[in-house]
Amino acid sequence: MFWKNMCRVLFLLFVAGWFLIPAAEPQAPAQPAKKLKIYISVDMEGVAGTVTADQLVPAGFEYERFRHFMTNETLAAVRAAKESGVADIVVSDSHGNGENLLIEEFPKDVRIIRSWPRHGGMMAGLDQSFDAALFVGYHASTTNVRGVRAHTFSSAHLTRVALNGNAVTEGEFNTSFAGALGVPVIFASGDDAAVEELKSRLGKLETVETKKSLSFHSAETLTPEASCERIAAGVKAALNRLRDFRPYVIKTPVTLEITFKNYTPAEMISYLRSVQRVDSHTIRFIGKDMAEVSDFVDVVDGYSPDLAP
Repeated sequence: MFWKNMCRVLFLLFVAGWFLIPAAEPQAPAQPAKKLKIYISVDMEGVAGTVTADQLVPAGFEYERFRHFMTNETLAAVRAAKESGVADIVVSDSHGNGENLLIEEFPKDVRIIRSWPRHGGMMAGLDQSFDAALFVGYHASTTNVRGVRAHTFSSAHLTRVALNGNAVTEGEFNTSFAGALGVPVIFASGDDAAVEELKSRLGKLETVETKKSLSFHSAETLTPEASCERIAAGVKAALNRLRDFRPYVIKTPVTLEITFKNYTPAEMISYLRSVQRVDSHTIRFIGKDMAEVSDFVDVVDGYSPDLAP
């Protein structure tokens, strides 16, 4: 009888304990991974094989071929980004007339920015919604003694562009524009002088050297196929460590200095009350932010009284 009663007690304790076990709370559904959005700014001087105007301007006898090479290097970056999980891509055609990329070659979900004028210049359309920016086909600055077709914005008109007292490349200028929007630049391709310049100022971004500069109009270059392979690998490497990058932010207000090859532009532009003439060829403008400075550069470099329509 003792054991019978003991079993009954243990059974009742078990049942009571079972009812006291708290019900498991429903699990919240897993949050989907954030869809990455990137911006790709594309120039042409840094594309493998480009060395002279024969490849860079529509009148050049090699231009049509090199439009394909420029397009293919950009597509290499696009495909690598997609394979890395990027869902939203905007490409900016930022060379010459802004109508170089063969847009029919791109996936249908990629959007492409073309032609001028446009707010933001080479970074037009960039905003805070982007996770990162990439540069393809970039070149060295006009103050660099090396670099294929080295210039800053205008090889015909400008000899120096500086932000807060530091001479900059187009790449650093555009990185500063992106940084003001909270967007890091994580990758750049171009010749050896271009990538060295960028890394010396911007830190350990991923870079791909498409050619070695021998002179302003000469280089030892990769083949287009090899360049595309390296760009794809570099973009994947950059996106794989996306969390390592931070936006490149410069102090505001931003002091811009532009030095012209000729005397008269500096004199005429200094008639504007917001512009100071620093020396015979240099002007200074202080903008509240990079957006205002970018617009000023575009007006200075792009305005002509005979603009039409």
